[in-house]
Amino acid sequence: MSRQSPLITVMVKAARAAGRGLARDFGEVENLQVSRKGPGDFVTNADHRAEEVIYNELSRARPGYGFVMEERGVVEGTDKTNRFIVDPLDGTLNFMHGIPHFAVSIALEREGELYAGIVYNVISGDIYWAERGHGAWLENWRLKVATRIKLANAVVATGTPFVGHSPERHQLFWAELSHLTQETSGIRRFGSAALDLAYVAAGRFDGFWERNLNSWDIAAGIVLVREAGGVVQDIDGGELLKTGNILAANASLSPKILSRLKAAKKRIEDE
Repeated sequence: MSRQSPLITVMVKAARAAGRGLARDFGEVENLQVSRKGPGDFVTNADHRAEEVIYNELSRARPGYGFVMEERGVVEGTDKTNRFIVDPLDGTLNFMHGIPHFAVSIALEREGELYAGIVYNVISGDIYWAERGHGAWLENWRLKVATRIKLANAVVATGTPFVGHSPERHQLFWAELSHLTQETSGIRRFGSAALDLAYVAAGRFDGFWERNLNSWDIAAGIVLVREAGGVVQDIDGGELLKTGNILAANASLSPKILSRLKAAKKRIEDE
């Protein structure tokens, strides 16, 4: 059992404060589904409100820290060594459609390195948290990545490209999916990268891959997986928080999944 540090306590408090508003707003989404306008504008406003709550909470608790936020963008702080990376609503499409699977994600980057992260499942109330050198936790339960070593026994999560993405991106995804579907126990697509990574840290998923994510989608989850004993890397060897091409798994499965992803990309390039 581990006690949360003052830093984690501050981050959790901000996430819970934002989550209270999101939970109330989520209760209104079902009514909006049947309206002609739909819930789009309402959800956008909910996203903005949640981000404002987080910004205010963290600014009061850690004055001078910088921010990277989905809506607000980069906010320079007087403290150049610390900045929060925030996604106030990861799983927006789920939220918009009344699907109760979305999260608040907050990470801290210290001196250019990811240092701490929390992922808050708003509907279940689960708080996943991790701090460098102190492990990953679900509330007070220590998290460890799954120990499976065979792809045939593994369940792997991913995210799919959507309308508006290039045909090439769709083509690459389907090639990757084809390679992994044939060799794994199952593929899952739940619609929240932050929760997918938290599930990898908790050993529920054996791995997760996706391309072109934003830093705020994955920053907290990266800390969780690494502190749970997992491996997180850029699929193509680039700078992960800039490319968003993420692969997370345990040390045994990571190279096996990576080899399939590379084979899929080569197949596309050779066609």
